[in-house]
Amino acid sequence: MRFVQTLETIVTAVFRLLVGLAFLVLIGAVLMQVVGRLSGASPVWTEELSRFALLYLAAIGAGLALRSGDLVNVDIVCEALPERVSWVLRLISALLVAGIGLYLLPMAWQFTRIGHIQTSPALGLRMSFVHATMFVMLALLAFFAILRVVGMLTGAEDGRANNFDLPQED
Repeated sequence: MRFVQTLETIVTAVFRLLVGLAFLVLIGAVLMQVVGRLSGASPVWTEELSRFALLYLAAIGAGLALRSGDLVNVDIVCEALPERVSWVLRLISALLVAGIGLYLLPMAWQFTRIGHIQTSPALGLRMSFVHATMFVMLALLAFFAILRVVGMLTGAEDGRANNFDLPQED
């Protein structure tokens, strides 16, 4: 179980860094657009880059949001039920997220491969780099959902959202 926690910690740190990087690229591209429009010489590629950065921001952030509990949840329904029923519903939910993510991964990979023969108009970037966002998103959702299932089945966690960034109440 220690291995799983270490793996989760490392993966979370790496993808938090990547989310920050995507956000910095997005901020830089939008800032260049605004300044360029004020000066009358806005580079064409900034709009495309901002779209791509936003896709990566959402794709990478989805798995992290599942881990921390920042995705939309229907906690009000689950928490009104008896604890055992609530736990089972959280487990089923995590299993469904993992299952759907894993089921869709081959199709997302095929979509990514199709992008290899296409290039973006302004940046000339292979679209497989952009299409890979769907693969990354599904893989991270499945990964963090599987970790939640493992944690629930081993008793390491109860499946509730974990807001790791918020200060804990005493």
